[in-house]
Amino acid sequence: MPANGPKSDRANSRDLVRSDDGTRELLRWGASILGAGLLAAVLLETVLGGFSPTGASTNAGWFALIVALMCIPFGGLLLALGIAKWLRNRHVARNR
Repeated sequence: MPANGPKSDRANSRDLVRSDDGTRELLRWGASILGAGLLAAVLLETVLGGFSPTGASTNAGWFALIVALMCIPFGGLLLALGIAKWLRNRHVARNR
């Protein structure tokens, strides 16, 4: 009897979807990092003097600008990866 029958395909798909595959952590950390970047950007604009084409106007504004420019892209990519993984897990679980 071949090992590549329909039952082995189901077993393989069951192995692919696990509760400890890191999806939850990607979503949690991606949203947290993105939120920190957005908070830094909002604080830069409202409390820390804003920024002009030459940069921020205060030292704290520079720090907030650096944090925002690091956290927004990295958190966005991490969150996008988590969402893609979550959608894939849903698709695999639905097709079992």
